Amino acid sequence: MKIKDRLAKLIDVKTLVTFTLTGAFTYLAVCGEIEPQIFMSVYTMIIGFYFGTQTIKSKKEENEND
Repeated sequence: MKIKDRLAKLIDVKTLVTFTLTGAFTYLAVCGEIEPQIFMSVYTMIIGFYFGTQTIKSKKEENEND
């Protein structure tokens, strides 16, 4: 896969929301605005959702190509 194709796939609403939330919660944790346990719970949920949807999307594409 070419670099341009990979970058194009990164510019997706889901991806942008995931990166934005990751940045925001990381900033809040570093500044001490939220407790580390709350940060880990939210961050785990965000990353789990992101990778879960990416895995499903990849499997659908594989099935369509077969």
